[in-house]
Amino acid sequence: MTNATPKAVELAFTPFYSLLRKEVKRFLKVSIQTVLTPLVSSLLYLLIFGVSLGAYIQMKNGVSYLEFLIPGLVMMGCLNNAFQNSSSSIIVSKFGGDLEDLKVAPISYMQIISAVAIGGLVRGTLVGAVTFLVGTVFCSYSIGHWLGIAHPLWLTIFILLGGLAFSLLGMAAAFWAKNFDQMAAVNSFILLPLMYLGGVFFSITNLHPFWQAIASANPLLYFINGVRFGILGVSDVAPEKSLLVALFTLGFLYSLAYGTLKRASFLRW
Repeated sequence: MTNATPKAVELAFTPFYSLLRKEVKRFLKVSIQTVLTPLVSSLLYLLIFGVSLGAYIQMKNGVSYLEFLIPGLVMMGCLNNAFQNSSSSIIVSKFGGDLEDLKVAPISYMQIISAVAIGGLVRGTLVGAVTFLVGTVFCSYSIGHWLGIAHPLWLTIFILLGGLAFSLLGMAAAFWAKNFDQMAAVNSFILLPLMYLGGVFFSITNLHPFWQAIASANPLLYFINGVRFGILGVSDVAPEKSLLVALFTLGFLYSLAYGTLKRASFLRW
């Protein structure tokens, strides 16, 4: 009896581990596209905004604009790549017929969602970590000191919540999309506006009260400020409030991904 239970658990989770391993290996095989390309984008942002324009921008709380910018770029890279990883995996498998293999696999909806979401989280975290390391080098040369981490626990929490949440959003969009054009529309008209209006490049305290209220409705504001608090120890939003919004967003997006997966009925594709 004692030997059967661990074996049964191992058999139950084997499909989950296999799918997760596939997701991670998939983006590692094209690491130039999945890791190096986002790094180049972050380098350009740091050069143009952080170094060239940053010297002329005054920030509050005693931090330079370059220091203010880096946490935002870290979170933007993490969220964007988590979304791209899960959405591209599902959309390519969906229209390529690979998801038909799940017909015969003893894997539940929850395991499918969890494996793809964690795969996106791994890619997002990797890109975020590389962006942070590059940012510290820029700080060292431009400001004269390395950028540290004020609250490692808060940083870890928001990276995990953000990466999982946007992996789930990518899955929901991919299961919903009927063609590649619809998937591109989600990326252009939903994801990018949320990213750029989420406080990556600006502090909401500098906005008019009306636009502050608009920005406060953007969930990315709380993810980005959570990471900013974790790295710098300062943010526009209290970390406790950011955590509540992040948890609510994660729960909502999980329900959305689960619902679109069930309605998609990919077993009929």
